[in-house]
Amino acid sequence: MSTALSGDGADLIIRGGRIHTLDPRDTTTSALAVRDGVIVATGADAEALPARSTLELDGRTVVPGLNDAHLHAAWLGARWPHLFFSDTPPEQQPSGRLVSTAGERRATLRRAWRLLAELGITSYTEPGIGPGEDDGETGCFGSDMLDAYVELHREGAQTSRVTLLRLFGTIDGESTLDDFERGLQTPPPSTDARWLAIPGVKIFADGIPPMATAWTDEPYADGTTGHLLTRGGGDPLSAFQRMIELAAARGLQIAVHATGDRSIAEFLAVLERLDPAPAAPGPHYVVHGDLATPAQIARMRDIGAGFAIQPLIAAHTHSWAAVQLGEARVAAAWPLAEMFGSGALTTLTSDAPIATPDWRPSLDASLRLVTAAGGVDDAELRRRLLRAMTVEAARQDGAAEWKGTLEPGRVADLTVLDEDPLEPGRAFTSVTVERTVVDGRTVFARD
Repeated sequence: MSTALSGDGADLIIRGGRIHTLDPRDTTTSALAVRDGVIVATGADAEALPARSTLELDGRTVVPGLNDAHLHAAWLGARWPHLFFSDTPPEQQPSGRLVSTAGERRATLRRAWRLLAELGITSYTEPGIGPGEDDGETGCFGSDMLDAYVELHREGAQTSRVTLLRLFGTIDGESTLDDFERGLQTPPPSTDARWLAIPGVKIFADGIPPMATAWTDEPYADGTTGHLLTRGGGDPLSAFQRMIELAAARGLQIAVHATGDRSIAEFLAVLERLDPAPAAPGPHYVVHGDLATPAQIARMRDIGAGFAIQPLIAAHTHSWAAVQLGEARVAAAWPLAEMFGSGALTTLTSDAPIATPDWRPSLDASLRLVTAAGGVDDAELRRRLLRAMTVEAARQDGAAEWKGTLEPGRVADLTVLDEDPLEPGRAFTSVTVERTVVDGRTVFARD
């Protein structure tokens, strides 16, 4: 099948391989034509156009550019190559102030962008930058880092598209209703949303199950049930509810760090009460959702909200969480198969630098989660996993009309791989990233 937009010629023709467009028909084609950073034709229509340059794939495979919908790029750039889940011993882990000057902040973002380009990642969500972290330990999350993002953005220095959420509390910590209200009164800087979108806010509701700090209905082994991290408004729950209401009233996208079933339930209750809420740039969603129940997943789908989950972190912390939750509860945790089966918006993310930003181990971990629940390793499941880091991530960004697939009218963000990742039985980690193209421009090539 061939499709094309009207116009004359192309800046670039990409041809001679297998191109998974991930369009609604899951079309596979053999050529793309790009003009002014946008795909203008596919298939025979693309090959028929005159072009300034041609990229011969020589049998390689192309997929839409990978979009990690929850990745702390500033923190990653400051820590790299040290990850929390890695072979780096505790005494060698970076600590204290990681960046202090404007130059260091710019350098850490550029370092992250180079790394992401090498991995085939063309978009990501930076989940939490703002005044709540101005006095933070690392220097990676405060207002100065937002300024660095904006400066580099206005200079045209980006090689990754960024969705950035503002933070009015502390990373993995408490936030107050007063600080949240004050933060909302400050408008975000003006940007080109196709390169640096600032659509909403991040709220930390609770902790994590392995630390017994996720807010749960059923007690942990020690008899506790975790708690909310929000403060003010008379009690933590009132503060949490009011934060959601205030952000929704301003038409902002809301991402809530919620791992416990009780914190997810309270987020849902507010969203359902507000439905239909004022239109936001993108759907509201739960970050992590470790202990989401099937009923909660269905309710999230029904209101158009979703989940951004981290299967690789699930693999790293499974046994640790079992100590707190017990084997029966941990067996039902990280319900990726249920999320996929429900049709709820679901993105697969790394949470780097907690885990590696490399999307391939994350997709392997996702594959294990789904097949352990009865799924079959076939091209259909692999396509679903890949869509969770391309098409669905673009939906989460509120950008599905212009990125996430390789069809005419979408931006030319794509990743060239040496082999086809949809081939069953092949580990995703066995596939090599050969080239990364953003806006029609090569930002990484393996020579």
